[in-house]
Amino acid sequence: MSFWDAVGELPAWSAVFFAVALLIAFGFEFINGFHDTANAVTTVIYTRTLRPTPAVAYSGFMNFLGVLLGGTTVAFSIVNLLPVDLLIQSNEQSARLGLVMVLALLFAAITWNLGTWYLGLPVSSSHTLIGSILGIGLANSYLTGVDGVNWSKATEVGFGLLISPVIGFIAAALLLLALKATAKEPRLYIPPQGEDRPPRWVRGVLLVTCGGVSFAHGSNDGQKGMGLILLVLIGFLSGHYALDIHDAKKVEPARVGALEAKAKLDAAGNLTPGLAEDADAIAAELDGKASFAELPGERRKRLRERLYRLSQATEDKATKDSLTKPIEFVPLWVVVGVALALGLGTTIGYKRIVVTVAEKIGKTHLTYAQGAAAETVAACTILAADFAHLPVSTTQILSSGIAGTMAANRSGIQGGTCKKILLAWAFTLPGTVLLSGSLYWVGHALVK
Repeated sequence: MSFWDAVGELPAWSAVFFAVALLIAFGFEFINGFHDTANAVTTVIYTRTLRPTPAVAYSGFMNFLGVLLGGTTVAFSIVNLLPVDLLIQSNEQSARLGLVMVLALLFAAITWNLGTWYLGLPVSSSHTLIGSILGIGLANSYLTGVDGVNWSKATEVGFGLLISPVIGFIAAALLLLALKATAKEPRLYIPPQGEDRPPRWVRGVLLVTCGGVSFAHGSNDGQKGMGLILLVLIGFLSGHYALDIHDAKKVEPARVGALEAKAKLDAAGNLTPGLAEDADAIAAELDGKASFAELPGERRKRLRERLYRLSQATEDKATKDSLTKPIEFVPLWVVVGVALALGLGTTIGYKRIVVTVAEKIGKTHLTYAQGAAAETVAACTILAADFAHLPVSTTQILSSGIAGTMAANRSGIQGGTCKKILLAWAFTLPGTVLLSGSLYWVGHALVK
């Protein structure tokens, strides 16, 4: 069955909501592009390394490449914040609640992002999305009595978001001090004068780091967009997207992995009757199958639940991989669509945030050395987070890095602006939790 066949089987009202949800999900990535573009282009624009138009075009292209080449692991850090089985339900009532869940988190995330952009506040899109997802899970937990949040994954994600701005502040400050000790050229540490441009080697560093931050942003934030769209696909087309029906090579490893997981759990004394039943059912269901497409939609959904439960119970990496690969996949059209949305979004709307980051964090104009230090740290930190499979905030890392360089340079920090930014950061998570939870509460009451 093709994607369009699966959409064609939806009731008319579901098809309309599905189209709206997809549009909003891609719209979130488009807004994410121009909301977070300032993080990459601020330094090259304000150090006069590049003019705004080529700077933004360059950043947009690197964002596009970052999404295409950055992998998909972070996407599932987002997806797995919610027990996805909440979205894969057989009865119509539960299915409608799953759709309300997806729509509520989409509306909450996009509303908060647009509002903070309009106010010129460099707020984390990561916090916005994750807060919206947590709000749905918490509201669902209260309404149904079933735990709606994957707390172990939420703790892991929260740690990455909490520690990364601290790293950005300290590392950028230390790098600037190291530059002062080794590169003695005075004009590196004072605001640009007139039409002055940085030395060639500094321009080279800034161009590389601008590209690096943009690529890293595309890689990390692009994967968050993929996770958001996967929640939409799983919520509306759960039978079609429960398992990877396009890769037959994953079938036999999943069957063997289920039996291996059962044996290893049994040897460790951790095999429960439920897990043993899951393993046996997976092996029996996949025996003799050449593709997951051979299974009807409802059986694929049940099989996905079993694979997920068994994968969470086993600690052996190879076995876990064989069980998760059939359920953790991103269609190519989603990757390309997110890349286009983020890349195009990067080319517009950047000025509000750029002015705040470059002119209102410190009391003086951004210097060449400060731009190079902040961007270098931001690029390295985000790429390291990609390797650690953690979603982090490009906005927070670079804003903190610039503040760190202002402190190290003794340029002074504008307390009023920084207070507004810190308050916006502090309120984003609880604000989006409350907004998405309230929307889901209302939707839940209407559907019930």
